[in-house]
Amino acid sequence: MKKLRILICDDHQIIVDGLKALVGSINGCEVAITANNGKEALEALDLLNIDIVLMDIDMPVLNGLDATSLIKKKFKHVKVVILSVHSDKGMIKNLIDIGVDGYLLKNCSKEELINAIKQVSGGGQYFSSGVTHSLMSPDESNNKEIVGNLTSREIEILQLIANGLTNKEIGEELFISHRTVDTHRTNLMKKLKLKNIAGLISFAIKNGIVD
Repeated sequence: MKKLRILICDDHQIIVDGLKALVGSINGCEVAITANNGKEALEALDLLNIDIVLMDIDMPVLNGLDATSLIKKKFKHVKVVILSVHSDKGMIKNLIDIGVDGYLLKNCSKEELINAIKQVSGGGQYFSSGVTHSLMSPDESNNKEIVGNLTSREIEILQLIANGLTNKEIGEELFISHRTVDTHRTNLMKKLKLKNIAGLISFAIKNGIVD
């Protein structure tokens, strides 16, 4: 079975070394290369076939926010998981809008990182509890009118999406085809004026559709 090829991007060598050892111990994963800033990461992606980038935010030369934006435009197949100390709501929202596939805080456990890599590699997204709590800001309105316009089936599917299930898994859960799930997901994005799955997850959390 083909191993997941992972790029680690962080400007602190002790973090890089620790992540390299951790990722190397995960069955089915290998660290293909490391980078100390976003520019180096982009150069590596030009040369190597990478599946997932573990990306820091605060780095010299090119930071993780800008690097992720460029990766998502140029290397659409590459998954990006942010691994940062920042839990700032504005920063998280910016990265969600860019299309980041996951966001973990650096105090996460090895098990959570493994789970995030598995979720993202399978086409899902992963946001740690610290990140989702940050998004649940008390100054955000509940948009009750918008939620009220959703059908019970759409709310059900939105809950499952926010819980990290893929279209196939949702279809199996609800006994419908994955194409029907995809149609509902597309309709949800149109109704809520959202661009991606991360936006749906954020909406579901902020409006109490999932815990």
